Amino acid sequence: MNTVANTALVLSIRDLRFAWPKRTWALDLPALDLMPGETLFLRGPSGSGKSTLLNLIAGTLRASNGSIQLLQHDICAASGRLRDRLRADHLGVLFQQFNLLPFLSLSDNVLLPCQFSAQRRQRAAQRFGSADRAASALLERLGLGDPALQRAPVMELSVGQQQRAH
Repeated sequence: MNTVANTALVLSIRDLRFAWPKRTWALDLPALDLMPGETLFLRGPSGSGKSTLLNLIAGTLRASNGSIQLLQHDICAASGRLRDRLRADHLGVLFQQFNLLPFLSLSDNVLLPCQFSAQRRQRAAQRFGSADRAASALLERLGLGDPALQRAPVMELSVGQQQRAH
């Protein structure tokens, strides 16, 4: 267990508990600390709580008990707006199901996080010159570099193309 002051921690969890309604199973995590630059690998069988823990940290689920400090913000007590802002600015969440918006183009789906986060927009512009160029570079690396494909609505893409974009 890490005894460094909480101000240096990226993530600090204490006495975290979560139970799904009408189920006896619950996530019970007494403590977890993550320092800047550290890597954590979550491994366990299906249904063991890996995705639940990640959703609690991201603030898309609310804990039944305990505390989650993410970048010195109390996720458990934070407003929905603050949780959304922290997620947009500092976390990358890949959901198990496709969450591409069918009425947007492939490029617009990739650019969506930049619509919610000025920090992401700024980082993309600093690195690539613009958010649009950053999206194109990312899609190129995924084998989706054709400009016509990038402008196509995601519903026109193959399942494999959607998986890569997701």
